[in-house]
Amino acid sequence: MSTPSLASGPQGPRALRPLLDTVLDALTQGAHARGGPLPAGGPDTVTARVRAAVGDVLPQHGDPDALRILVQALAEGAADPADPLCAAHLHCPPLAVATAADLAASVLNPSLDSWDQAPAASEIEALLTRALAKEAGAADALVTTGGTESNQLALLLARETHGAGLRLVCGANAHHSLPRAAWLLGLPDPVIVPTPTGTLDPAALDEALTALPGPHGSVVVAATAGTTDAGLIDPLPEIAALSSAHHARLHIDAAYGGGLLFSDHHRAQLTGLDRAHTITLDLHKLGWQPIAAGLLAVRDPHDLTALHQHADYLNADDDTEAGLPDLLGRSLRTTRRPDALKIAVTLKTLGRTGLSALVDQVCDRAREFAALVHDHPGFELHDRPTISTVLFRPAPTTDDAVAAVRRNLLHQGRAVLGRARLDGRLWLKATLLNPDTRTDDLAALLKAVEETVEGNTPR
Repeated sequence: MSTPSLASGPQGPRALRPLLDTVLDALTQGAHARGGPLPAGGPDTVTARVRAAVGDVLPQHGDPDALRILVQALAEGAADPADPLCAAHLHCPPLAVATAADLAASVLNPSLDSWDQAPAASEIEALLTRALAKEAGAADALVTTGGTESNQLALLLARETHGAGLRLVCGANAHHSLPRAAWLLGLPDPVIVPTPTGTLDPAALDEALTALPGPHGSVVVAATAGTTDAGLIDPLPEIAALSSAHHARLHIDAAYGGGLLFSDHHRAQLTGLDRAHTITLDLHKLGWQPIAAGLLAVRDPHDLTALHQHADYLNADDDTEAGLPDLLGRSLRTTRRPDALKIAVTLKTLGRTGLSALVDQVCDRAREFAALVHDHPGFELHDRPTISTVLFRPAPTTDDAVAAVRRNLLHQGRAVLGRARLDGRLWLKATLLNPDTRTDDLAALLKAVEETVEGNTPR
């Protein structure tokens, strides 16, 4: 057997070209076999098909056709976020240019734990993080794996600044990663403020902060700009003012809504974002990046000194003094990919106008879909969308029937919708992140739900 080829080096391009053709053909064949946004048949069918395709994962002798077989199996069994009827989650279809940039990152395989492993990548990351921090009204930013890591990092920086007795105060609408981060970091149990309307009420927050004992600066308030369930935005200016009045630190989780910064039309919804001490951003949501593409923006760069670590083989003092950049304090991770590259390529390729157009398109499609639901006598609309999430349900019906409709659509492979509980009821959730979605796609999505309701049998 010949020696496997490397992806980089002199022979890299020659080795990769036929493999890329194999991958692209397998993706096409897998998508054709799938025939829709999701494989039909449910978990048992998908499991059986994948096991039959993969066989022995570690055979005695290698199979030169493994790349085609496994990629085709992956594509056939995928939930394709580029299909207009795949609209359940904050799971975007990535842009081709970003995906191509990600291939370059994989080929060169730089690791951003020391400058000598990533000379150019480290500078690209520095330029990108400063630019996006400025866009959010902050001073600096770190690249993360997504909203969960960013939220955990935000609480870590707050704890290291204000002490281990730091208390998290957040709404019941906050992402689950925030209370979990408080637990992981050994912080006191968080104060969860009820959010019956879906957003954090300033009066309820004021009451919760007033009732808290302890010294000033021992509280971090977490607000949300783009809730996972409904895409709602907390009243950021009022929350920022309350946090300041109570001498509390402010973190804003804008993993979803942060993409509105790119849109002149929607940017005003994030007024008050620049008053946060830390801000979570996530461009593998409303940014069309391959996973992962998260950031944490910080208002005070001195907060980042808490992350400083020393390892002589990575950031020896004499190397740093000689001018080699110290990257070890730029992340909780050591080995990490140059995820900044694909983001930087996207921003430079599309520019502000191109990104704004994408954001505006998905927001417009959400409003269009909400109007279809509103005008249909067989459905109930929860509310006009704030960003690009629409909650709706058949009317009249029960929560059990709503859940069954969603599962039946999944089992048929016909449509992928999420679920959200708000106002004490269960809703179907359509999160529209595909800028290529057309009006007739929206009608087809609603028609699929309608036909499933008419023939629904619980599973």
